[in-house]
Amino acid sequence: MPKNPPHTLVNGLIHEAIARLLPAGWFADSQEPITTDDSEPEPDVRVVRGERRAFRERHPGPRDIGLVVEVSDATLERDRKLKKQLYGRAGISVYWIVNLRERRLEVYTEPSGPAAKAGYGRRQDFGPGDVVPVTLDGVEVGRLAVDDLLP
Repeated sequence: MPKNPPHTLVNGLIHEAIARLLPAGWFADSQEPITTDDSEPEPDVRVVRGERRAFRERHPGPRDIGLVVEVSDATLERDRKLKKQLYGRAGISVYWIVNLRERRLEVYTEPSGPAAKAGYGRRQDFGPGDVVPVTLDGVEVGRLAVDDLLP
């Protein structure tokens, strides 16, 4: 799907901001695949555990992923339903939707794993003026101002 300039801008802002916070043993990518049991999505940003060269023969899987981010405007409903189910079913621990329509960051945690109704058990919304924690493996590695992530 074509991306408008605000989507492209936010994708870059988030990738750069998250990459600056990552501790050793983690790296961030933009629009690269994740292999799950039933799909190979390409989130706008993914945070991966390990060294890049460890993935020369395979794409990262859910156990390698600390965070996925989708930047949403035209795809908001799809990201809230299909992508949330896909990532939750795969057990990806943290899923962010940067909701450009409502100028909010939706943070989903507590993935269901394989379940009849896959998704996440918890949603927190952060808006302008808020600061969102960045967590990997349940540990906060930094905080980002939502204002710095929106166009």
